Amino acid sequence: MSAYFEAPDPYEPAPGDPPAVFLAGGITGVADWQSGAARELGRLGVIVLNPRRRDFPMGDPRQTPVQIAWEHRHLHLPGVLTMFWFPPGDSTQPIALLELGAALDNPARRMVVGADPGYPRVADVRWQTRLARPGEVVHATLGDTLAAVRARLAG
Repeated sequence: MSAYFEAPDPYEPAPGDPPAVFLAGGITGVADWQSGAARELGRLGVIVLNPRRRDFPMGDPRQTPVQIAWEHRHLHLPGVLTMFWFPPGDSTQPIALLELGAALDNPARRMVVGADPGYPRVADVRWQTRLARPGEVVHATLGDTLAAVRARLAG
């Protein structure tokens, strides 16, 4: 069984649900990496929580708090595995960095981290992760990051 939830559609955990994975990382100004990641994770039978909307209504300022609340709620659901991916490009993705910092400071938070070498703040991601969680590897490709998610879910 697998399921896909895209903002702003809520996921309500239920007993017996398969593991859930939140796709955290860049949205604005970067390629849509979430679609491919969601397809791959969906093949594993997990619940995919995707904050990237197919059609975000940029002209509607009421949607900003809706989006932020959705992300905050789903990032903090118990047992969710958060997959961080920082793709290449010019965008530093400050919200994703903020979310990574919060996750790193919560030792109970399950996570996998990846940052492309072309991401402008890749050294920051590596150092902050190393300092907060010395055993956590920062993967250099989306494929390696997804493989680490598979391994974490299997282990």
